[in-house]
Amino acid sequence: MLRHKDPVGISQVQKDLGLSSSSVSQYHLKKLLKLGLIREEQGGYVVDKVVLENVVRIRRTSIPVQTGYVLFFSVTLAFLLLFLRPSVISSVFFFAVVINACALGVSLYEAFKTFRRI
Repeated sequence: MLRHKDPVGISQVQKDLGLSSSSVSQYHLKKLLKLGLIREEQGGYVVDKVVLENVVRIRRTSIPVQTGYVLFFSVTLAFLLLFLRPSVISSVFFFAVVINACALGVSLYEAFKTFRRI
């Protein structure tokens, strides 16, 4: 429903989610209605309330907040390796690169985990 512009019918929900029958999709839609997460309109159902954590919505696109962290740590790691690299690698520089790479790895993992939920 989040990705569709127009209201979505029961059969479309069944088809998109791969449910076994329309009664199963109707059952779940009624639960969502009861919770106040969707509302019924003339052509079907639309999302009334979006409940997603760590996600920024820009129009119909959902972007995980961790994407900003991935961008930040990627730029700082590139800056460290390209512009701040000393002629002789010191333990402080090595530590900074390792910590930055670990932070980038954790941010990437969390961003992909959030992408799968969307």
